Amino acid sequence: GLSEGEFTLAVSPNTDLHVTDEKKPCPLCPEEKFKACYGHKLHRHLQNLHWKISVEFEGYRMCICHLPCRLVKPNLVGDQTFSKMGAHYHCIICSATIARRTDMIGHINRHVNKGETESRFITAPAPKSSYQVLKESDTDVRVLPNYSTPQKTDSYFNPKMKLNRQLIFCALAVLAEERKPIECLDAFGATGIMGLQWAKHLRSSVKVTINDCNENSVTMIQENCHLNKMKVKLNTKEENNDEALGGGEQNTDTIEVTKMDANVIMHMRSFDFIHLDPFGTSVNYLDSAFRNVRNLGIVSLTSTDISSLYAKAQHVALRHYGCNIVRTEYYRELAARIVIAAVARAAARCNKGIEVLLAVALEHFVLVVVRVLRGPSPADDSAKKVRYLIHCQWCEERIFQKEGNMVEEECGVYIKTPDTSAESCVLHGKRKNNEVVRNAAKRQKSDNSAEHPAFYYNIHRHSIKGMNMPKLNKFLNYLSEAGYRVSRTHFDPMGVRTNAPLAQFKTILMKYSTPTYTGGQAEGPLHLTEDVHMGDQRWW
Repeated sequence: GLSEGEFTLAVSPNTDLHVTDEKKPCPLCPEEKFKACYGHKLHRHLQNLHWKISVEFEGYRMCICHLPCRLVKPNLVGDQTFSKMGAHYHCIICSATIARRTDMIGHINRHVNKGETESRFITAPAPKSSYQVLKESDTDVRVLPNYSTPQKTDSYFNPKMKLNRQLIFCALAVLAEERKPIECLDAFGATGIMGLQWAKHLRSSVKVTINDCNENSVTMIQENCHLNKMKVKLNTKEENNDEALGGGEQNTDTIEVTKMDANVIMHMRSFDFIHLDPFGTSVNYLDSAFRNVRNLGIVSLTSTDISSLYAKAQHVALRHYGCNIVRTEYYRELAARIVIAAVARAAARCNKGIEVLLAVALEHFVLVVVRVLRGPSPADDSAKKVRYLIHCQWCEERIFQKEGNMVEEECGVYIKTPDTSAESCVLHGKRKNNEVVRNAAKRQKSDNSAEHPAFYYNIHRHSIKGMNMPKLNKFLNYLSEAGYRVSRTHFDPMGVRTNAPLAQFKTILMKYSTPTYTGGQAEGPLHLTEDVHMGDQRWW
């Protein structure tokens, strides 16, 4: 810890650090983090690192401390144990050590509420200069410092999720055209940016409820509602009260702000539109979301646990989604189907089925939007589409396992070897009959009403060494001329979705590839044997 003299130097805003030319260390940082320097550099360091995120009480600044005063829980890595010291605050009232600034604010508030101090709590970074006002889609939000790091702030705002918010808004706008007004819930509000965009652009077509279980986030949501000239109806477990902006000429739209656990509010009330965007997986909230959602309503969920969905943390995927997955070339579509399968199972437990409206898998998130169909029949139809996917790690062929425990079809040589396959429980969509339509004109008409096959092939992954691949659009034409259905996919810019077996896919790719240089070695790969076993097309 710090001695009384050192702490006074660290927390007093009136300390003069310019009176000496001697080098001094930072009283709040270890020497390996910040070496001793002259007064002007030390003063700038304290201002930028410690004072900006400090908490002020009775004229003292409780600055963030990086000294080894508090031991963080050790992490076990392999056979060695590593411990590190975490940044923290020291309470000047009870000498407690608090890890986060928001927890420190709540800790001081509890002292004030219990009457343990006569002074009122003042937040030091509350000066307007420390806040930032960001604008997105004509909506202003005020955020705290470190707003893009969820571990360091309660007002988390990620500008990279703008596309995610736009897609969700489009889904809500379509639903607003079907019924008015619709009750919509943003279960994890944070700054309230998403709910504010709904209310600001859709106006009287929606009744917006923004929920968050964190008290500081709820306060920030109310401030952002006022910033956008919205009325606020505050609703918590303990009390119900209304507060609004003055001025009759202001916008009279009202946003309800609630401070509850997301599971609690979804159990208590019914909504037409629910959006789930927790920090990590959404599986813990699916049962509550489908319990009271209205018929033909929409549930959208953003999953940011991409480490498990993208097969980087396979044990977490098994724990959350009940599937064994491996990293494949179509891992993004596989992630979307895994989430949809979890949604379908949760809806079926509530006697509801789903209709998938949108599935997007990008670098930072997986977004799934489904329409809810009430009744046991839609629930059974959705549950029947959840199948195991068998992927061969040798020949990279993949098939959906049909009902039962036996694999009815073979991918080639290795699919029957038990140690070379991986299974994932995913949603099996509708597929066209196995008859291949040869006529291009007839195929063009049939493509409009039939869904494309599941998954895709990455053209770069199956390229031949020493050969130049054809352009992607030309390769699509070659597959189409061969009688196969083809399309591109948003999951992979170089992905090709087709009902052609992998062997035939490679054959056509080889046929239209050109050698990078002339010579006998480059011509070798061109001679692909014609008797290569072509995978059976019936499982598509």
